[in-house]
This record gives sequence, C-alpha cells and structure tokens, in this order.
Amino acid sequence: MHSVDGWIFDLDGTLVDSLPAIAMGLNHALASEGHPVYEEVTVRSFIGDGIEMLIARALPDHPEGRAAVFERFRDWYINGWRLGTVVYPGIDYVLQTLQTRGAVLAVLSNKPHRFTVEIVESLFPGVFDVVLGQRDGVPHKPDPAGLREILEHESWIAKTSGMIGDSTVDLETALHAGITSIAVTWGYHDRARLEAMKPDAIVQRAEDLLEL
Repeated sequence: MHSVDGWIFDLDGTLVDSLPAIAMGLNHALASEGHPVYEEVTVRSFIGDGIEMLIARALPDHPEGRAAVFERFRDWYINGWRLGTVVYPGIDYVLQTLQTRGAVLAVLSNKPHRFTVEIVESLFPGVFDVVLGQRDGVPHKPDPAGLREILEHESWIAKTSGMIGDSTVDLETALHAGITSIAVTWGYHDRARLEAMKPDAIVQRAEDLLEL
C-alpha cells in the first residue's frame, strides 16, 4: 500500500456517530405519516446510501408514502441532527495530527450537501479543505464522480490518496476511482462485509490511521 497524503473521509459512521439522530429523525417522520417505527439497531442497517435510500429501506412496501416521509425527515433534521451526532473517540486527535503533518483533508458523504457542510463546519471548524455531500446532478457513492471532483480540485495524485470509510459503499468508491481504500470497523458495516471487499487496510481504532 502506498503512503497516503490526501485523505478523503466518509462522514456518518467514520468521523461521527450520527445513528441516534438519524434514527430519531426517521422515526419522527414515519410516525408523523402513520407508519411503524424501527429500533435503532435496524435503522443502522439502512444507513450508507443517502436519505432517499434510507427511507426506501424503511418503507419497502409503500413507495407512494416515501416523498412525504422524506420531507418530514428533512425538516426535522435541520436542527435535530444536533440531538444525536457525536465525534468518534480519537478522531479529533487524528485530524489534528494529520494537519500537523501537512496532509490535505476532505469529506465525501452521501448525506445531502447542506447537512454535510453544516455538520462538518460545526464539529470540525477549519479542518477540511473540501467538503462534499450529495448534490443534485452528481451521482452519489459508490459512483466515483464526487471523489474524482475532489482529486481534481486539489490536484491530488490518485496513488497517494485514500478513501476512509465504514461501509462497502466507500470501499467500492475508492476501487472505482483507483485510490487506496481504508476500512474502519467502528461504524455501521460489520467487519466481515468490509473484509469481503479486500480493502488495502482495515483499522480498528482511529489512532491506527496514523500508522498508515
């Protein structure tokens, strides 16, 4: 594995544990529209492909109700994300150390761009050089379009850049873009699923990233 100079992080399940807020928001939206709600552990399995897919997985048999639930979720999440989104242990230290080393840092998320930027600016002010969420007209991960946009924006070399994430979606994105794939085990996909993707590295603690 090549040494990594350009670090592209996923957000949910990698930098922050946002499951409590996502579960609260989803269940609020579902209940408001008269649908059954889910345990947090089940919502965990819905995360990774953006809000629309989150809601589709929550309402597999009611496609006609998804738009209304989406609107309810979005309206709640504008302020509600703060009720259940925390930085994972060790992440602040890792980011500060990487900055000290002169690394360039970015975020690429399937969360809507507005929320991605707000959360990153609130929890990691001044840390990241580029922050991209899901935007209209740009395919989301695992399509590598957003990742390639970051590489071009920062003039990064693919072989010395890495995508760090907790899901198979992140690893697929790295594979499609031809960059290093680094899986973290503290997020929402279990280790067996990550290992099956054969990433370039798997880390169990945030601090382990500094050894790569």
